[in-house]
Formats: sequence, C-alpha cells, structure tokens
Amino acid sequence: MLKQAIIAIALSMPGAALAANNVALSSDVFIERKIEKPNGKTAVVLEQPKTVVPGDNLVFVVKYKNVGAAPATDFSVTNPLPKAVAFNGTSDGNELVSIDGGQNWGPLTALTYTRENGEVRPALMSDVTHIKWKFNRSLSVGSEGKLVFRGTVK
Repeated sequence: MLKQAIIAIALSMPGAALAANNVALSSDVFIERKIEKPNGKTAVVLEQPKTVVPGDNLVFVVKYKNVGAAPATDFSVTNPLPKAVAFNGTSDGNELVSIDGGQNWGPLTALTYTRENGEVRPALMSDVTHIKWKFNRSLSVGSEGKLVFRGTVK
C-alpha cells in the first residue's frame, strides 16, 4: 500500500507543467539499492520499486522538454514531496524549497520553522514540503533535460 501511494503521488507530481510555455514533464521514481558485485565491491543501482519500506532511499527524476514551436522562457517546475518521504536534496543544488505547503520559497538555509510554542529554528530537510526549480533562461524548441531529487521513506 505504501509503495502504491508513493508511486501514485510521484507520477502525479509534475502537475505544475506550464502549458503556456509548452514544456512537457514526465517523472519516474527509483529505489536505490546497494549490491555486492562478484569481485566483492559494492555497487549502487537504481531499480523500479516493487516494494518500499521505511529507510529506503528513493531517487525522483523529472524530465522536461520544450514541445512548443517557440523557446520557453521564465518557467518553473514545482514538485510536492510525498508525505511519506523525507527530502534528501537535489543533484544540482539550484532548487528553492517550501516548508509550508508551497506558500513561501527560498533556499533551505534561508528558511526558518516556527514551532507550536513559538520557538524559531532553522528549517531542516525533514521540513520540506515542496521543491521548485526556476528557469531564468530560454529553453529552445526541442531542448530537454532532467531534474533529480532524493528522499528517504519515513
């Protein structure tokens, strides 16, 4: 059940595709496994998840492509993080994050979290609810790329 919920959420995440910019999004989720090779060394492999359990490391890949007839400019890709997954960072470090459901954004180091008792502390990766990448450059027709972020099943 947990696996189905995470996969369903992960596959529906790129709902923020900006049709006005004609940028198409698709996503995949993988589980990161360590396997021992015949030579005794350990290798890290990405597999399609069959089941996931707390502590499993997941890799989310969002692919984007300009499918329009003109360059796409000033677009962003926003992903909600599944509630059953704790954020572990991105592959590029250029993301903005939200810790309040997507209302406020910034680099994680610039955000603070206010506890119920009013105490304020620096935001933690475990507080992240959404991830956003802003593209301040033009994406030419047919150009594509991918965004990668990681998480751990809670």
